[in-house]
Amino acid sequence: MNFLRTFSLRGVLALLLLSGILSAKAQIAGSPAQPGYYSMQLGDFRVIALSDGTIPLNMHTMLHETKKGEINTLLQQHYLDTVVETSITAYLIMKGDQQILVDAGSGSFLGPTLGKLSSRLAAINVKAEDIDAVLLTHLHGDHVGGLINEGKVVFPNATLYISKPEADFWLTAANKATANKRAQPFFDLAQMTIQPYQQAGKVKTFVPGPQLLPGISAMPAVGHTPGHSFFALESKGQKLVFWGDVIHAGAIQFADPGVTIDFDVDLVEAAAIRKQTFDDAVKQGYWIAAPHLSFPGIGHLRYVGKEYEWIPVNYAEIFAGK
Repeated sequence: MNFLRTFSLRGVLALLLLSGILSAKAQIAGSPAQPGYYSMQLGDFRVIALSDGTIPLNMHTMLHETKKGEINTLLQQHYLDTVVETSITAYLIMKGDQQILVDAGSGSFLGPTLGKLSSRLAAINVKAEDIDAVLLTHLHGDHVGGLINEGKVVFPNATLYISKPEADFWLTAANKATANKRAQPFFDLAQMTIQPYQQAGKVKTFVPGPQLLPGISAMPAVGHTPGHSFFALESKGQKLVFWGDVIHAGAIQFADPGVTIDFDVDLVEAAAIRKQTFDDAVKQGYWIAAPHLSFPGIGHLRYVGKEYEWIPVNYAEIFAGK
């Protein structure tokens, strides 16, 4: 089922048109496919970043700068054009025979440059039916679209974990009418993708806190959405935090965390949690997995003066399994 045929979500379509997605077919014609997965070890767990693809986002259209001209300046400093090819990444956590996804990509709903998660899983010899759980940071389409294919569940043996505030907001049909214009376009797709799992008794809501699953805890990070959550994976003194959508544009938001994006349901809260999150990551020094930073979106954060600097994971083959 095609998102563009099924829904009249004018807000989402307008954003995608402005972002240049409809020209993406021409951009990718004849281009070689990227491998699309990256593996690392974290204590007893294997973590594999899985690219769902990329989407061109127009940073001038989407972002709300706090200082006039800062977007242009920062893009130029990072050798980027106005339209930036932005990653969408899911993460697979593996230990023994347990296989857990963090977010599920966009499926067929957001255009031809996305929806690659299933092929990435196949490339690492993981079947959809092998997935035991899907932890959802929030219910925007680029994180839940891959849960279904033509109306049917993609991960038949998986339980979905959704924070209760997130589920209560997006899965309550009456909320759409009273939500702000930035949120309204996302209700139908959230309900459409979660409903088949609800009918199968495969949805668990949680209150963020310790030990959601062995080695995994959930933390509230509201702002981008009303129930947006982080997931922290800890093993043998190591820690990795899956950030969800606390950041979309690293070149700009690390320099100025106050810059927000149209996808944020609450702009003020989103900016505040971003600054708080950045400071915590620097002080604690843990690993970060950020699905919209350049693939694989794994690294650390440090202070450079009054700004933040992203330190991407060092590419490894020899020690990737250690």
